[in-house]
Amino acid sequence: MKELKEILTKVNSKNNRNNITFLTGAGISSASGIPTYRGTDGIWIKGTKYYKPESFGTFEHFSKNADEVWQYTFFRKKMFAEAKPNASHFKLVEIENTLQDRFHLITQNIDNLHQRAGSKTVYEIHGNLREMRCADECSKDVYEMPKEIPLKAIDEDLSYDEKKLLVCPKCGTDTRPNILWFDEFYNERNFKLHTTLKIAKNTGVLIILGSSGATTLPNRLVEQTIKYGGAVIDVNLEDNNFTENFGDKKQFYKFRGTALDFLTQFQEAL
Repeated sequence: MKELKEILTKVNSKNNRNNITFLTGAGISSASGIPTYRGTDGIWIKGTKYYKPESFGTFEHFSKNADEVWQYTFFRKKMFAEAKPNASHFKLVEIENTLQDRFHLITQNIDNLHQRAGSKTVYEIHGNLREMRCADECSKDVYEMPKEIPLKAIDEDLSYDEKKLLVCPKCGTDTRPNILWFDEFYNERNFKLHTTLKIAKNTGVLIILGSSGATTLPNRLVEQTIKYGGAVIDVNLEDNNFTENFGDKKQFYKFRGTALDFLTQFQEAL
């Protein structure tokens, strides 16, 4: 990417608002064997065996089918556990070690691969599958998912004893995965809304890796970065919502290729 050195030179010359921030989506984990969401082979396009996920992935569906959603949750945990961080995850760790406090990593992914690769500070704006919380929001507490429940195959149900482990210890009602569903809103407590917007405000260049920009907060992060003078580089295989929403901005750049290709060039330019 011919503009990359010029962008980094400009960012490095600043005394403030010179952070380098990465925003990652499902595309960065595709090399680990985890399906993307809205690409041509994405699970939101093809659906699951039983549902289209855009209707399955809602609190409304969970409130009527909690057992079913929990079973699918432990199936997804199995998929994530069997996957391994790929070269792009490890390159981000190397970049973090180089940039130190100027580096920020914001992810839409709930697969835990960044942490397993060694990333130290990760802002998970869509939550994660390590935690659960009260479905009735009786408190602000978040709990670790019970390790006693084994990971499940797609057609393997939870037992009665396993379901008993998925109740709120304070009020006894159902818990829920600590993730953001389609019919819910971002907040600071669970999804770092204000923290990540502040990071974007102080970002010299925001690099999008494998996100299609189909949800609101990622678009707000791009908007915030551009508003305060930062550049945005969209690294994806194809055009997407970011292209449509910000493609006419002079601070918006496109890189069409893999995350690994870009990160290799980025390290050389850095």
